[in-house]
Amino acid sequence: MIRKGTKLYSVLKGKCPRCNEGEFFKYNITINPKKITQLHDNCPSCNLKYMMEPSFFFGAMYVNYGLSVALFVAVFIISKMIFGLTILQSFISIIIVSLLLIPFTLRLSRIIWINMFISYNKKAKELQSER
Repeated sequence: MIRKGTKLYSVLKGKCPRCNEGEFFKYNITINPKKITQLHDNCPSCNLKYMMEPSFFFGAMYVNYGLSVALFVAVFIISKMIFGLTILQSFISIIIVSLLLIPFTLRLSRIIWINMFISYNKKAKELQSER
């Protein structure tokens, strides 16, 4: 069980990195391209501003690149070693899997990126109510 207060909890549950309570994304996972990465402007629970500076989430592209490369390697190894597919079939399986997982990798990269900069604060909700 992943306990509240860890970065892993925030990443896997899609919660605010500071309070671990508010939702990070406006919508659940969807195939609508306009809604995949839409965030709340502020955390509904602790009022943390997610877009800390203009173009803050451009850095998430690097995280997404790393996730994608790891995914490509994993799919290639599984398709080649376990299923015994040819190189061409392995590359086709990489393309199919990566296209299917685009919504997940985009969202995951954004929440990993913001968790690199913001830590959990169990008093975040109290601090917000005092303001």
